[in-house]
Amino acid sequence: MEHNSYYSDLTPEILRLAAMSEEAGKIDTELFTRYEVKRGLRDLNGKGVLAGLTHISDVRATKTVDGVSVPDHGQLFYRGYNIKDLVLGFSREGRFGFDEVTYLILFGRLPNKKELASFSQLLAGYRTLPTSFVRDIIMKAPSRDMMNTLARSVLTLYSYDDRADDTSIPNVLRQCLQLISLFPLLSIYGYQAYSHYHDGNSLYIHQPVMELSAAENILHILRPDSSYTPLEAKILDIALVLHMEHGGGNNSSFTTHVVTSSLTDTYSTMAAAIGSLKGPRHGGANIKVVQMFEDMKQNVKDWADEDEVTAYLQALLHKDAFDHAGLIYGVGHAVYSKSDPRAVIFKSFVEKLSLEKGLEKEFALYSLVERLAPKVIGAERQMYKGVSINVDFYSGFVYHMLGLPMELYPTIFAIARVVGWSAHRLEELANNGKIIRPAYKPIGEDRDYVPLGKR
Repeated sequence: MEHNSYYSDLTPEILRLAAMSEEAGKIDTELFTRYEVKRGLRDLNGKGVLAGLTHISDVRATKTVDGVSVPDHGQLFYRGYNIKDLVLGFSREGRFGFDEVTYLILFGRLPNKKELASFSQLLAGYRTLPTSFVRDIIMKAPSRDMMNTLARSVLTLYSYDDRADDTSIPNVLRQCLQLISLFPLLSIYGYQAYSHYHDGNSLYIHQPVMELSAAENILHILRPDSSYTPLEAKILDIALVLHMEHGGGNNSSFTTHVVTSSLTDTYSTMAAAIGSLKGPRHGGANIKVVQMFEDMKQNVKDWADEDEVTAYLQALLHKDAFDHAGLIYGVGHAVYSKSDPRAVIFKSFVEKLSLEKGLEKEFALYSLVERLAPKVIGAERQMYKGVSINVDFYSGFVYHMLGLPMELYPTIFAIARVVGWSAHRLEELANNGKIIRPAYKPIGEDRDYVPLGKR
């Protein structure tokens, strides 16, 4: 689809004004230290500034030894339950976990069989878009960025809701449950429209199946023949559960609290959270991981040669390889140090899928980088805490093995994380807190006004 150059050209005048704007915005980094400003709402050790309380989840990465906090293997808890126990629980029983863990995160306890069946039926009933929504909204002006497409669709749903601005708990819960059910449709239909109009591919709009799980419906709606293996659906379901929630301090969940505190509507809140998650520092990281490994496979002749792989990783840090950003993507986390529990849980399932897909060599390369990268980073850079792979390290590889288009990687994250956003929105409203308004210290000098003719 062609666009008028008006929308993309950076004229000399724009560049000149941009330079002025950048210069006007610069702040001496020493001032942040002088005034004890917690940049990124984190202290010098990377610990987040305490901005609220939550029942929903807990991210743990330290332990206390002799009264001193030291790095430890990471743990993630949903409503007090260790994520490892939750995943092993429904996996061992051969069940999909999305609906069950959604119930837990939203309502604070695990459902019994009757409650789970009723809740699953409720979510399935909400997997229906308004009449002609696909034709009138999703098919019009398809975007190459699926997160923007998703946000636009979410904002448009406001117009179809007679109680869009009602922020009572029952109404917001209803809106959240509908969005949890609709995110897969909005995301995948948006991709199908883009794939058809931009790439000339055949257009497939499959209707969801009431009896299928969230993961099964994603694969059913996405694939032309709607086919998938049980292992594919199981691993996608686990991926959704692992990405559902990660404490109130992550960028998109905090965005949810901030926007909710203004008492705006649910659709605006979720669109804001999507905008936050879209960023490559948050939900877009797994794309970079896959692209990095594709570059690695092209430039490393022997994938099993530790010295050759180490040299490539060093080149990444030295800005001599891939995108020259100086980063090894998928390694390191704002909170976790010795390990990310989501990556640990994921790895065993990823290995099974690699065997099914005949990609054992690729999995071995990922495993080798997992082992070598922390050593390379530790030798090159001073770290205030340990470093390990994060969940993005393997999730991109999983999505690649599932044949998911790269454009959908961030939206798969959103399809899962909307559950956490919903819980945080409801928690913010339930506590009727104040509007969130942190302080910024002005550091400019007062100036006298000068008439236009004398400037």
